[in-house]
Order: sequence, then C-alpha cells, then structure tokens
Amino acid sequence: MNVPGHAARRDDRLAELFRAESAHAVNLAYLLTGERQLAEDLAQEAFLRVAGRLRDVSPDAFPAYLQRTVVNLVRSHYRHASVRRRHADRLRAAAEREQQAVEVASMTADIDERLWNALAALPVRQREAIVCRYYLDMSEQQTADTLGVRVGTVKSATSRGLQTLRAALDREEVS
Repeated sequence: MNVPGHAARRDDRLAELFRAESAHAVNLAYLLTGERQLAEDLAQEAFLRVAGRLRDVSPDAFPAYLQRTVVNLVRSHYRHASVRRRHADRLRAAAEREQQAVEVASMTADIDERLWNALAALPVRQREAIVCRYYLDMSEQQTADTLGVRVGTVKSATSRGLQTLRAALDREEVS
C-alpha cells in the first residue's frame, strides 16, 4: 500500500542522506581511483544502489553500506578495465601477427619471384641440377641417374648454377 505522506518522508530522508554522505562517497572513490569524474560516477552509482534498498538499511548503517558499495564498485571497475585491457592486448597482438604475416608473405613472394626469374635465366643443365638437388632434395647420385649424366657433371652444373644465381640476386639487390 502506497501512502502519499510516506513517499514524501522517504524522499526527504533520501535527500538528507545524500547531502550528508555524497561528498564522503566521492572523496572515498577519488582516493581509490585518482580520477575525479570516475569517482563522481562511482559514488553516484553506489548511492543509487544503496538508496534502492533504503527500507532495508537503517539510517545509522547507511554510511557503512555506502562506503562498502563504493569500494566494491571501484574494484569492479578495475577488474572490468583489466579484462578489457587484456582483450585489447590480445586483439592488438593478433593484428600485429597478421601484419607480420602479410609482410613476410610479401617479402617471400618478392624473393620467390626474384629467385624464379634468376633460375629461369640459367642454362638448362644448371637449372635441372639445382631443381633436382634442392627442390626435389635428391642426392648427387639420384640427380645424375634422373638426368642421365655423371655425378661429376651434376656437381659442376650445381656449383656453376648456384654461383650464377648468387651473382644475379646480388646484382638485383644492388640495383
């Protein structure tokens, strides 16, 4: 049952408690956070929470409830801020890893293209020897058998081909 006079007394009591305790609540929150605006917001939130339970809280216990609520709200604020910070850090790290992967892929593509062009410019026998030895990971004997040449021919073709590749890639880096 709502009695009109009762609501007015409750509002007067609430206004009186607010005048008496709001500055203390803001100061407590400020001392815990070091931020004036945040302290005011947290103190207001604490007051609203405790005021919502006004009929359960005696006027003598109101300041203690209000202080405890301010402390809990400050803790909650920093706990949530920490979670947000960790989440943002994970997102930032993932974005950095993705950017590095893009850069590596770009560099790899550039190196692959340069290497492919230099390899394509080699004489056929040198290119065949290098592809069998390094791309197919064949031994010198396996390469010789595959190409139908002697092992010495594979060794010299591989050596000359690598020397030509190095020179071509070095020239490209300088220019």
